[in-house]
Amino acid sequence: LLAQVSFGSSEGDAVTVSHTVEVAQLRSEIAQLRRLLDAPATPSDASGRRLLVDPGNSKSITLPSGALTKLSVDTAMQRMNEHWQKQYTDLKGAMDSLWLILCGAMVMFMHPGFAMLETGCSRAKNAQSVLFKNLLNVTVASLAWYIFGFAFAYGGPFEDDGKHLKNGFIGAKGFAGHAFLKEDDTGNMAIDKGTSTMLTWFFQWAFCSAAATIVSGAVAQRVKSPAYAIYAFIMAGFIYPVVVAWTWNNGWIMKVADVGYMDFAGSGVVHLTGGIGALTGAFILGPRINWHPDDPAFHPHNVPLVVLGTFILWFGWYGFNCGSTLGLHDAGTGALAAQVAMNTTVAASTGGIVVFAIRYAKLRKYDVPAMCNGILGGLVSITAG
Repeated sequence: LLAQVSFGSSEGDAVTVSHTVEVAQLRSEIAQLRRLLDAPATPSDASGRRLLVDPGNSKSITLPSGALTKLSVDTAMQRMNEHWQKQYTDLKGAMDSLWLILCGAMVMFMHPGFAMLETGCSRAKNAQSVLFKNLLNVTVASLAWYIFGFAFAYGGPFEDDGKHLKNGFIGAKGFAGHAFLKEDDTGNMAIDKGTSTMLTWFFQWAFCSAAATIVSGAVAQRVKSPAYAIYAFIMAGFIYPVVVAWTWNNGWIMKVADVGYMDFAGSGVVHLTGGIGALTGAFILGPRINWHPDDPAFHPHNVPLVVLGTFILWFGWYGFNCGSTLGLHDAGTGALAAQVAMNTTVAASTGGIVVFAIRYAKLRKYDVPAMCNGILGGLVSITAG
């Protein structure tokens, strides 16, 4: 219904209607339109206009181009729903990717913390050697993880359920980034929609390099750099990946007694693996030459570096633990990440205070390096979940 309405003002507001429509005719047209909206649509005619069957007189009626029917409205709503569903999926993937990249970068920032902590605890003459081994650890471990480690840890093949590792021991696909990209319809290599394999590679690389660097502090000042480089490659390329394949990649441990395996952020997978490696290395090398616990020459030479390293590690641990939610795309994962952050903070604080109190009761003096170790112990303990 079209009506031209003009408004003017001459002694008040006057309304003039150019074209009027009889009330009876208007009611008739409205009733007809109602019947047409409820009628099923038939194919369009040659001009592209819709043909409808009027239930009132059982004859075909041609609607003007662009007229709406119930079917067309439903189709439009369905297409709109599909569009917004795709937008939501893309946004969710982007949020998860941003979250894991940020948390992975925070975990990587723990390496400066390890470097400062270990250097401060060492003798001044060995500072450069300790720093060099921390650099060796990150660079060598990164290459080992890329070439072998990720494939051993997270590669297939998997059983028919697509979840459990088929051989239960080690992965065998994805060496040196193979199949990280897939060929699209145009023949170009494309990245997977949502969270990509490369995102998983990066986040898990941060964990792998952290596990490898745990050993560097235990063997500081008494291992040669070439030997440490060999260790770092083996640790990141084989030892740690095998442990991951058994646990987080649903290997044989997941089937033991049908209870599975739970390690939220890696107390066992990362820190126990690195700790056993550190204990083994320290046992083989033995104590430093002429070492004695009461000799000031072997005490930490720079306590400020120890404290700085501890705070950096504490900061990076939020990426370690909160990032283990593996996503941040809705209120549920956001609440979980917040809970993890709170628990991490309480655990670190409790560990530091407890160790400080025990050392003070025993020595009657403030032992700052011991308190730092207590903080780190609390962080490791809460990482399990």
